[in-house]
Amino acid sequence: MEPLSSIPPPPSDAEGTAAPRTVRHVLAVGGGRGGVGKSMLAVNLGVYLAQLGRTVVLVDADPTGAKLHTMLDVELPKRVARADSDDDELTTCPTPIPGLLLLPQEYSIGSTVPVRPGRKPRWARRLRLMDVDYVILDLGAGTAPATLDLFLSADMGLCAVTPEPPSVEATYRFFRAVFQRRIRRTLIRDRFKLRMVERAQAELEPLPQPLDLVRAIARYDTAAGILAATELAQLRPRLVVNSVRLRTDSDLGTQMGDMASRFLGVKLDYIGHVEHDDAVWLSVVRRRPLLIDSPACKAARNLERIARRVLALATARDARLDDPIPLVPTEPNLYDVLGTHRGATDEELRRAHKRQREIFQSGSLPLTSLLTEQQLVTERAQIDEAHDTLLDPLRRRAYDVSIFPEADEQLPEPSRTTDGALEAEREMLRRELAREINGETEFSGSLLRKVRESQGIELEEIAGRTKISPAYLKAIETEDFKSLPPLVYTRGFVQQVAKHLKLDPTQVSRTYLKRMRRWRSASSDDSRA
Repeated sequence: MEPLSSIPPPPSDAEGTAAPRTVRHVLAVGGGRGGVGKSMLAVNLGVYLAQLGRTVVLVDADPTGAKLHTMLDVELPKRVARADSDDDELTTCPTPIPGLLLLPQEYSIGSTVPVRPGRKPRWARRLRLMDVDYVILDLGAGTAPATLDLFLSADMGLCAVTPEPPSVEATYRFFRAVFQRRIRRTLIRDRFKLRMVERAQAELEPLPQPLDLVRAIARYDTAAGILAATELAQLRPRLVVNSVRLRTDSDLGTQMGDMASRFLGVKLDYIGHVEHDDAVWLSVVRRRPLLIDSPACKAARNLERIARRVLALATARDARLDDPIPLVPTEPNLYDVLGTHRGATDEELRRAHKRQREIFQSGSLPLTSLLTEQQLVTERAQIDEAHDTLLDPLRRRAYDVSIFPEADEQLPEPSRTTDGALEAEREMLRRELAREINGETEFSGSLLRKVRESQGIELEEIAGRTKISPAYLKAIETEDFKSLPPLVYTRGFVQQVAKHLKLDPTQVSRTYLKRMRRWRSASSDDSRA
């Protein structure tokens, strides 16, 4: 064990200014309901980063009790507790994964609950002085002040949700609590404005929606309202959907992002989902992280994709901030109501109408706790009005002239929602591929998948262009050689894929088939033995 409290603070430079913090990134995993996979996400994220050669400290900060040491099969050393135990002292334990350290929870004498990390600001500051690449905080569930403070102090906050109404509701509640805590932290030194915020809160329901709170504050003080709107624009949590069983479940993250932006004012980045997989349960039983226990299972591949996006976002150079929300509510135009654009065709409008009707129905999962039944009726009426108006050519033309009087006759390009996590991941993949691909590169199935993902191309698109069965394309990427046809046909398939990905077809097919021949040779040797 290495007591990190013994590490001296980083030295200052010659001019006496403070040196930059030594921790490159602090990531917090928390929010919402218990049992949705936050600890599993934190542990496997730490394992992924450690396997890349980063030094990582995993912090067990769940207020319900310690658990990470059990998931990592780490035996905690016996420690002599003191009644005056100082929770500023940070002591890590080694784990079976090289590069990954654990900062476990502690109990003080006479207490039945663990010491709450972050109870003192010095504890959080000491995290920043640790000489590691990443600190990952497993905050657990709940909206206690210490939990919210640690989430807000992190460089990136991740929330896990499962496709269940209680989990979705708890996640939205966590966002409301995080914003309320952020406003209080921002104005803690200005007692006058803080009291004004408290008066604005008294007019609203407990734990109000951020949009309502911002506009209530603005009614008392416009400058304070602008400040609150700016703070809300800077709140950018990341969302992971866990235990996905159905295809509709995988759409939950995108839908929650749209609903959180529209009704809460929270810009939510969806960074991926984890499929329901018994391998996850087995890894917990075996006390081994999933990425080590079953690295080839579908849930492990999902987690690797999420970890790659987190790494890309953490290392992204440019962080774009959204514009503050308007202090005066504005009515969305009919295109916004349908979630489409001015250049949409009739078929696109029909699909958008169907999609919005499915979301704004009674019992809708992504709208859990956001709207009342009466508000849902109003929203559905607006959706139907938008559908009827925009599918009538004369009414649509008159509407466009009335709403966009100064717009050019040429229709604008379809506006696409920017997926910050996806773009950051693709940019990181392109940088890695620029170093990996050269004239001597041997192309494997995983490398072809990496090239495809860096270009934002789906297997269905390649199948549609090349007329190759998606099953064969998937077998090529997973190197499921026994499912591929004879070499002469596989060569043609691989060459078509390479052309679509703008790679050298000759080099790709030659090196890929070389791997396939080695596999077949080894398989034949095994059968003879």
